[in-house]
Amino acid sequence: MIVAVDSAHPAGAVSRAVEALRGGEVVALPTDTVYGLAALPTIADATARLFALKGRGAEAPIAVLCADTAQALGLAAPRALTDEVRRIAERLWPGPLTLVLPRVPGLGYELGEPADTVGVRCPDHALVRAIAAAVGPIATSSANRHREPTSPTAEGVAATFGDELALVLDGGRCEAPPSTVVAVTGTAWKVLREGPIALAKLTAAARR
Repeated sequence: MIVAVDSAHPAGAVSRAVEALRGGEVVALPTDTVYGLAALPTIADATARLFALKGRGAEAPIAVLCADTAQALGLAAPRALTDEVRRIAERLWPGPLTLVLPRVPGLGYELGEPADTVGVRCPDHALVRAIAAAVGPIATSSANRHREPTSPTAEGVAATFGDELALVLDGGRCEAPPSTVVAVTGTAWKVLREGPIALAKLTAAARR
């Protein structure tokens, strides 16, 4: 089912997504980069359904989209929250940056491997942040079958997955480059995927 998002009055779309996610369903959402498949990692088997829809195994982990910096960094182990990480989060979120950090012990999310890290992002998309504020962090991956392109439209996403999706929120065309993905371990930084935010900008944001 495709539901149009009224940008002036998005509460209806938010409530539809919240209901589906809390029911353990996988939904498609517009983001600031591409359309994503979303599930609640706090519900047993919900992310397994997402992996099955993607047609890929747990060796390719799923990132988590969050309402704000506090929600995102709350998923990371306290030892990972250095001053540099906090400055980067405060200065570059919301935006197309995913930080892969050691996860807080006992988190319990089934996001793929490795199980001791978590990729977190605060997207520059008010609808997604509103949904995450209502239900908590959302496990999200691009809305495509594994190794196939992601449609830039809600209609294309719906055609790809059909009745396998409980809901597709239509937020218009989404075709920005995927987020930059950076793994942070102690003082070591590694770019796992290049994207809109270059390493130089990341380094500058980390400085006092």
